[in-house]
Amino acid sequence: MSQFDKLLQRIRLLDKNMRFDELRKVLEAYGYTMSGPGSGSSHKTFRKPGCPPITIPVHEPIKRIYVIMVKEAIESEENNEENT
Repeated sequence: MSQFDKLLQRIRLLDKNMRFDELRKVLEAYGYTMSGPGSGSSHKTFRKPGCPPITIPVHEPIKRIYVIMVKEAIESEENNEENT
């Protein structure tokens, strides 16, 4: 199992020790781009055309609700791939 597959598995299991960079890596692999204010904000927004934006704070560890949001986005992407 590759490192990326292990990372996806941790997200699916809603690991409570996820780091921001790990979620960023997965979202960017699924085509999301990260944006945020130049300075003064601790939140980054991930956008992809046709998908709702996902805003995640750059804090460690990431709260479970943000891991759930990423999990739902991944599952939605996988369902879209299966249907096409």
